Amino acid sequence: MPANKKLLILPGDGIGPDVVRETRRVIDWMDRRRTVTFEVQEGLVGGAAIDATGSPCPDTTVEAARVADAVLFGSVGGPKWDSLPFEQRPELGILRLRKDLGLFANLRPAIVLDPLVEASALRPDLVRGLDIMIVRETTGGIYFGEPRGIRTDANGKRVGVDTEVYSEDEIARVARVAFDLARKRSNRLTSVEKANVMQSGRLWRAVVTEVGAAEFPDVELQHMYADNCAMQLASRPKQFDVILGGNLFGDVLSDLAAALTGSLGMLPSATLGAVQPSGKRHALYEPIHGSAPDIAGKGIANPCAQILSFAMLLRLSFGLEEDAKLVETAVERVLAGGLRTADIMAPGMARVGTSVMGEAVLRELDKLTA
Repeated sequence: MPANKKLLILPGDGIGPDVVRETRRVIDWMDRRRTVTFEVQEGLVGGAAIDATGSPCPDTTVEAARVADAVLFGSVGGPKWDSLPFEQRPELGILRLRKDLGLFANLRPAIVLDPLVEASALRPDLVRGLDIMIVRETTGGIYFGEPRGIRTDANGKRVGVDTEVYSEDEIARVARVAFDLARKRSNRLTSVEKANVMQSGRLWRAVVTEVGAAEFPDVELQHMYADNCAMQLASRPKQFDVILGGNLFGDVLSDLAAALTGSLGMLPSATLGAVQPSGKRHALYEPIHGSAPDIAGKGIANPCAQILSFAMLLRLSFGLEEDAKLVETAVERVLAGGLRTADIMAPGMARVGTSVMGEAVLRELDKLTA
């Protein structure tokens, strides 16, 4: 069967190559067993790209990402590159891809699977059945605003400057993504900002309100200050369904929501661009756990978040809902069977490494399609 989906895979640094390796096995399984096949290309990003090319995201990687149907991203960064100047850091690789491809809407699900209820930092009754989607704007806000940098003031003291800037159009386009997701779920959206102390927050609240009233009147919209949202996530998380935030607040709140699930090693994410006239939409999928350099290459990293990121890719980029659900079900069945990597280990469970967890997912896929 000829390949009909172009994937660019960027393993990156730390545990990125470890967990991507197991996900490649799932992709190969799909090639053999399902109706979709993939033309896979690997590229360089982050510290690996710096070592090879001097850039955290070389032009060749960006161009390969442009022509791909979707990008599967591992992780970047590590102590090896900590001494580099800010403008050369590995983390700038992902920022360039977001900016150059126009990947403005980051989708981070925080789902508590039944086998992992006890792994959460909160009481089981607070998180059982938790299913939150956080939508974070990713190409604007304080991470990109100008002016920025470190300067010296008139007294010879250093001053760090970062600027929070959002335009009306930037807010409206990510709001539409969040409203659309809410409409497909429970018709409830919570938009977060700091309109009480930030001018950008005032504009954020106004534009989200306008988009909701004009285009999504059936979706119930709630506004909440970001600090209050953080408190509510830690005390009554199941009140939320879809949460929308800017780059900074979305970053912080999505990590907090991730902690409720028990492990960053279980959580995927997607970052989407605008739908083009051709119907194509640039998209990048990655686990949110980071590079974890202290365990890189040791064969103990949890590959589930990377595998579940591939499931999101199947669903959102290719519309393969059945295949996406198949992968998600296989992961959940492995966990229900008692296998655990170190990050989600619990009494009475069987501790396994990266490759054994990946092999177990493949066995469940075989059983589900037998």
